[in-house]
Amino acid sequence: MDYLLLTQQDDIAIIKFTRKRIDAALAVKFRDDIQTLIQQGHKKIIFNMEQIEFIDSSGLGALVSVMKNLGGNQQMALCHVKDAVLTVFKLTRMDKIFVIVASEADALARLGTV
Repeated sequence: MDYLLLTQQDDIAIIKFTRKRIDAALAVKFRDDIQTLIQQGHKKIIFNMEQIEFIDSSGLGALVSVMKNLGGNQQMALCHVKDAVLTVFKLTRMDKIFVIVASEADALARLGTV
């Protein structure tokens, strides 16, 4: 997972992207890698989107798949979402599906720890 940095706080995995795009070239690998983490016992995940400048429909689909595998949006949060990426979430109404917050601290509070 050379495109992700994984840290953990209590029972929450915090995943920070090191690439600028979540697109068709990365989406399947991303989905499969996160599925492996879920199978290893990570049941709450924060995605720090600070580096992400672009997401396409494949990237959105991968995030939806992860959310479903976690059992819903109460187990997952996105933070530090840039305006251009947030616009994609809003245009597709995915901002109504995902928990999107300003910071990692907000995401930790939302998922049950500070």
